[in-house]
Amino acid sequence: MKHPILSAVLFFISSMAISQTGEYHQAFVEDFSDSTSAYFRYGSTGNKTDFKYKLGENSSIEEGTKVLSFKIDPLDSAGAGRGPEIISKRFTHFGTYAARLKVPQVTEIQPNVGAVVGYFTYHVDSVPGLSEIDFEWLLADPTVIYVGTWTGQPGELKRVGRTINLAKGIIYNTTYREGHGGERTPLTGMQNQPDTIAAIADYDASAQFYTYGFDWHADRIRWWMIHPTSNEKIVLWDYQGTTTGIPQHRSLYRMNFWHTKDWSVETNPLSTEKPLHPYELEVDWMSYEPFESGSK
Repeated sequence: MKHPILSAVLFFISSMAISQTGEYHQAFVEDFSDSTSAYFRYGSTGNKTDFKYKLGENSSIEEGTKVLSFKIDPLDSAGAGRGPEIISKRFTHFGTYAARLKVPQVTEIQPNVGAVVGYFTYHVDSVPGLSEIDFEWLLADPTVIYVGTWTGQPGELKRVGRTINLAKGIIYNTTYREGHGGERTPLTGMQNQPDTIAAIADYDASAQFYTYGFDWHADRIRWWMIHPTSNEKIVLWDYQGTTTGIPQHRSLYRMNFWHTKDWSVETNPLSTEKPLHPYELEVDWMSYEPFESGSK
């Protein structure tokens, strides 16, 4: 079932002669209705199991919807990229990114599972280093969303991030830190907007499809989602007022699903267990639209 906003985007893009020459992607929507993709390649570094990655599959919960199906392999080792992952064939840059997806529903089967769904950009250039913007969900509590960025050189990474419980309307933290284990400094003012967030009744990223997105500017990043009943755009975090933590250079557009043995969800410190079953992530579509000023 395609969202009305996506239908309009699809019509607009289908009326254009989209060129895919050159280093950067122009605007596209990948609806995963075919068995191959013009915009993404498969990039898992883990086991080469066939069931991990399939396009054009029927959704398990939504009749008539074809999806990208990611299934985690319980035999894969822990680590980002070990599970199924898709990576854009060309670079992307400043623009609007959006996706409609449903994360696996596993809390009743394995409440302490350590597994991550990532919707993000990621690329490392020798200078200035990492360019990453992300949405992440830990399956042990699909009411919690992690958003943020990583920038900088390997060994000198910087993170700005926000953790939100959308079902309860709680912002757990909005912080800056250096490295994975660095001290977290709370962000304030323009870097902490909105400073409160309304609960979305019964929000559960594993219960149905939701549309998420982010707008990547040189001096601002805004993470958002579409409200499931009102169709309003809900701003999760509008980070601006500084360029610290905002990637300035090209990246690659990605989706992945992997086992973590070290990162537990905010609400459950025990949630680092190896997945026991081939849980399934479903992605309805992903889109990208560079800003008019250019994709570079």
